[in-house]
Amino acid sequence: MDALKVRAYGKINLTLKVLDRRPDGFHNLSTIFQVIALQDTLTFSRCPEGINLEVKGAPLPAGPDNLVYRAAALLQQRYGFPGVRITLTKRIPLAAGLAGGSSDAAATLLGLNYLYNLGLTPGQLAREGARLGSDVPFCVLGGTALGRGRGEELYLLPPAPRLWLVLVKPPFGVSTAAVYQGWDAAPSRQNPEPPDEEKALAALRAGDREQLVRALGNDLEIVTCRLYPEVMAIKLSLVAAGAERAVLCGSGPTVFGVAPDRETAINIASRLRQTYPETIVTCTL
Repeated sequence: MDALKVRAYGKINLTLKVLDRRPDGFHNLSTIFQVIALQDTLTFSRCPEGINLEVKGAPLPAGPDNLVYRAAALLQQRYGFPGVRITLTKRIPLAAGLAGGSSDAAATLLGLNYLYNLGLTPGQLAREGARLGSDVPFCVLGGTALGRGRGEELYLLPPAPRLWLVLVKPPFGVSTAAVYQGWDAAPSRQNPEPPDEEKALAALRAGDREQLVRALGNDLEIVTCRLYPEVMAIKLSLVAAGAERAVLCGSGPTVFGVAPDRETAINIASRLRQTYPETIVTCTL
C-alpha cells in the first residue's frame, strides 16, 4: 500500500461531569463521548524521508505545532518508518470543542499503522494517542464510550440512537483553563440542566432516544455561559428555533442542538446561520 485516505470524525459529549481536581492540576471527569458525522479527511502517501504536511481549509501550522505532525513524529520515532506525505483537509471548525485536532491526530495514528503495516492494535494506538491529548484515545476507537480520568480511560458502550444535530460555533474561542478555573472557584455549581449519566447509560442500553435526550448535559456549561454570555444566547436561540435540547460541546464555545429529524435540523440551521455562519447540520454515527 503506497497511499490511503482516512476520515477524522468529530465528537460531542452526551454527558460531562466534573468530579474533582487532580494533583497534576487537571480534573477527573466522567463523560459519555459520541462520534458525529462531521469530518476532516487526511491522505497519506509514502516518501523516502521526513514528515511533509499540507493543510487545506484552515490557517493551521504544518510543522511540529500541529497535532498531525506530532502524531506522525511519535510513531516515526517509536516504530521507525522512513517518511510520509500528509494532506489534511479541514471541515471541523477550529477551537470548537469538537475534538477536531485530536481526531486528526487519531486518524494519523490509524493511517500510518496501515500505510506502513506497523501491526499495532487499536488499544496500542489509543495508548500512544494518550501521549498527544486526552481526547485522542476515544478518537482512535470512535463510536460511543464512557470516559473517565481525563477522558483517556475508556469503556465502550452500545451505539447511541441516531440524533440529528445543529452545531453552532460563535465567532470566538474560549479559554479551557479559565473555564476550569471558574469551575474550581464557583461558590455554587447549581446547573439548571445537569447531566444525568445513569439515565443516559440506561437509555443507551435500551436504545431509548427520548430518555437519552432528556439526560443530556454538561457540568461546564454553567461556567462557560457565565464567562461568555453569548453561549447562553445560542442555547436559547436553538430551543426557540425548535431544538429539543441544546448542550455545550466540551468547554465550548460550540453548542449542539438536538432536532427531532433531519428536516427540522435543516430548518433550525437556516435560521441560526443568519447570525452564526459556522452553523452545521450533522448527526451521530
